[in-house]
Amino acid sequence: MSRKVGMWLYQNGGGDKIEKKIIKKLKARGIETLPGINPRHAIAKNGTIYHGDTRINDLDLFFSYNAGEQTQYQVFLYQALNRIMPMINSYEAFSLTEDKFQTSFVLQNHGIATPDFKLCHRDDSEQLRSIIRKWDKMVYKPTDGWGGIGLTKIENEATLDMLLPLLNQMDLRFFYVEKFLQYDNTDYRVDIVDGQFVGCYGRKASGSDWRTNITSGGSVFLREPNDEIVDLAIKASKVCGVDISGVDIIYDREKEEYVVIEVNGIPAFATPEQEKLGLNFNKKKINLIVDMIDRKSAEHYKNK
Repeated sequence: MSRKVGMWLYQNGGGDKIEKKIIKKLKARGIETLPGINPRHAIAKNGTIYHGDTRINDLDLFFSYNAGEQTQYQVFLYQALNRIMPMINSYEAFSLTEDKFQTSFVLQNHGIATPDFKLCHRDDSEQLRSIIRKWDKMVYKPTDGWGGIGLTKIENEATLDMLLPLLNQMDLRFFYVEKFLQYDNTDYRVDIVDGQFVGCYGRKASGSDWRTNITSGGSVFLREPNDEIVDLAIKASKVCGVDISGVDIIYDREKEEYVVIEVNGIPAFATPEQEKLGLNFNKKKINLIVDMIDRKSAEHYKNK
């Protein structure tokens, strides 16, 4: 009986081709891959989780890599599966990096610089006002957002007063805000797999926006990191316990230091268009992921 691994990988932006390459390399190692295992279509019966006729419990590893389609149901099953088999990333690492407050809290407690942040109860609007007076500018962030969605720059108390009624309508239990840093509107996205540096590129905010995220209008450009940036990304990934990460880093002009903005647990591969620009890290990333799947699934298979 050969090892079997399940995979749920995004299909847009060249993801379908990446998936085929991973499956081919795993097959060459005698590992069978079951792609398209979307937990949305799974059902749990007593102690078994089924996806169609497939008993997911029988897998030796599950590789979940789809940022845009996560639902509470899927995440709930993600957690359950991780109790009986290895996951890439683990549920603990996934849930940590999905929460911006928890990520920043952990990073700062391990000596890694992040923007100054505050977590406030929703009824404590006066605390928010005292923060904006101290920081001058700040950014409201949904703790579970991605791709820059929901990020709001608060320039002054007037902007805050306009925003608070909207946030209250959303029935939020708390507010997470970060100090707005003085930077050059560019960042470094550093990809790390299994503790190893994979590649780096830069992202630049559009003229009408301050966010560098591609989904918010940012653009990609070639950018070489220095050793300090690579070491910072590796350390941040290790602290968060992620097997695969994309660490976003900017240079804080005021404090004159590199700062981790986010640790993304599902960083996209370079798209075909980005590869034409010179982003050539996909091959290395695929090879490291295949090595990791091989190692982790073998450990599980041996201990069955």
